[in-house]
Amino acid sequence: MEEEDPIVEEIPVYLSKSLAENLYIFQFSTKDAHYTIDCNDVVNSCAKPHNQQVKVDFGLETKSRNYDEFRGAQLAVGADGKNPSKGDRPSFPSGTMDKMSFVSSKSVQKSGNFVIGVMQDREIHTTPLQGILQMRPSFSYFDKQDARRRAEQKNDTDVEAEEEMKQVTVRFARSDSEKSRKAREKTFDFMAAREAEEPWCETFWHPTGSTAVELERTKLFCTKTAPTGHALTATSNDYVRALIPREGNDKSVETIVPSGIVSLYQMKEMGLQEQIKNILIDVKMVSLSQLLAILNDRNITEEKVVRILPLIGLLIRGNWVIQSEVLYPAESFSSTNGIPSEVMCRSRDYVLYQLVRRNFVDRQKIGVVIQLPPEEVKEILMSVAQVSSRGWELPLMPDVRFESKYPELVQRQEMFWRSKEDLFSEMESEKVPKRVRKRSIREPSKVPAVNGMV
Repeated sequence: MEEEDPIVEEIPVYLSKSLAENLYIFQFSTKDAHYTIDCNDVVNSCAKPHNQQVKVDFGLETKSRNYDEFRGAQLAVGADGKNPSKGDRPSFPSGTMDKMSFVSSKSVQKSGNFVIGVMQDREIHTTPLQGILQMRPSFSYFDKQDARRRAEQKNDTDVEAEEEMKQVTVRFARSDSEKSRKAREKTFDFMAAREAEEPWCETFWHPTGSTAVELERTKLFCTKTAPTGHALTATSNDYVRALIPREGNDKSVETIVPSGIVSLYQMKEMGLQEQIKNILIDVKMVSLSQLLAILNDRNITEEKVVRILPLIGLLIRGNWVIQSEVLYPAESFSSTNGIPSEVMCRSRDYVLYQLVRRNFVDRQKIGVVIQLPPEEVKEILMSVAQVSSRGWELPLMPDVRFESKYPELVQRQEMFWRSKEDLFSEMESEKVPKRVRKRSIREPSKVPAVNGMV
């Protein structure tokens, strides 16, 4: 009897759903495998969200020796005419064919069985696909040229053929049945007409390596890495233990701990992601060494903790605090005055940004900018800072050792704050009142003259 193949290595696989509804694959089917698309050459992009259609314009190097400038100008004139009307949007505003358009079409109608996988630290993180789109070159400027040529020929015709009077028989069509209506909706003409009715929506293309791209890429990693287990691979004892909950110490611990507080005993039953999340919420700010001491698990390495921290935390001068989106989840409200979560997140990020720039912040100045009730302002400050003689300041000293050991995390965090500078500047300009110079009591008051008298 032959021996079974030995297991060389076991790699955990996680399922991330952060981008499950917005993740698409673009396939350039007209290019070979060795051809690389330079996404930095994109000059424009737009989409039809309802029909899931995308159009991307890649810029052409018109100054290259391989580019025919005369032919490029001919194509532009043929599509838009010598004197394009102001109402129509020209295909080539520069007067020459300086871009190549690619329009998408669905290659797979049901893409729920496909995923994108990212491997890091001997772990595989997968994300389901929303769609697979094939990008093909679009020659719409030829269609515009043909349509314009037909319109010009029709206008040049002076003699119009007289229409012969014919007897018309009027018939009233019966209402279509549900079966015939569904069959008509599957025809090519119906689908093409529906796609043509939906207008193109302009989109913003983020180049490779930008801050927005890096932030979206982090969503490919699963935030909850607790093992779910499987009945087919579990042992008999594990299966029975899963069916019958443990009693005794578990209930006694839950009755002693106040509501809203997670005990260390309960935390050990959670995944590493949930453990770090609860610790960051309870301690406001923590260093890496303190976090490892609280976890107190030999199987939890520093590398794994450092990889998980950016998914739920923000790096503030070498220490970590909980992200505002994790502290105030979507569609939630503050406990005192019911402030929406998006307002609380924006206000808390502004407070964190101020603490990054300076050592302490003033509560009154913060309240003027974020324009929240005093209870919510205090709640935000207490989630990350402590009171001192100078104001509200961070509870921990900067961890220079961590910043020098992980410079890439420091740089990524700086990119995150840089992306929010415009938003914070707008908040300050709209909410901070301008200083008005007070009139001195020594200056004589001027009273307007009435009927020539002062």
